[in-house]
Amino acid sequence: MSLSLYAHPFSSYSQKALIAFYENDIPFTYRSMEEPEANAELQALWPRKSFPVLVDDGKTVVEATSIIEHLAVHHPGPVALIPADPAAAVEVRMLDRIFDHHVMETMQQVVFDALKPEQRRDPDQVQQAKERLEATYGWLDRWLEGRTWASGESYSLADAAASPSLFYADWTHPTPERFANLRAYRARLLQRPSFARCVEEGRPYRAYFPLGAPDRD
Repeated sequence: MSLSLYAHPFSSYSQKALIAFYENDIPFTYRSMEEPEANAELQALWPRKSFPVLVDDGKTVVEATSIIEHLAVHHPGPVALIPADPAAAVEVRMLDRIFDHHVMETMQQVVFDALKPEQRRDPDQVQQAKERLEATYGWLDRWLEGRTWASGESYSLADAAASPSLFYADWTHPTPERFANLRAYRARLLQRPSFARCVEEGRPYRAYFPLGAPDRD
């Protein structure tokens, strides 16, 4: 078995993929985007140069969700991130999309605006993104009532997606105190050893966060 993951320790989607490796102790070679040669290799593999990208014995897999699905099929371990039950798997995949599209992508609109020159920033668009993010927080808070993890009592792909999404979203637009279920869930995610490892690996790069990383987590 020869697995290479092209990723960056501070990247949210890289962390999502890394969780799958760490949950099941899957050996791999970490090709960090901090290394110039890894960047050159990535461009040859995937011209868009977005990461993470997995190479498994010559087969290239792009996008974090697809990487986790690939590992579940070809390198399964004791923690099944994709449920065997088809109906449960549908719910997990739905939640994965919610965390990626309605939390992470919405949060990134605020972050990307901060990267623009000041004269090109759009305060109205930022405010609208924060309002959409808070609406999703409210939905998630209701959804999580009585659940330990996103899809019940079993840790899954949905939680791998939720971990970096809620981690960075809370830095961008803090989770209101009234959403107690969501705040408690985020705290549980931070305590999960696989994600705690990702957080520590990314800690040296916190200066990269354009809004300023808070002095917590």
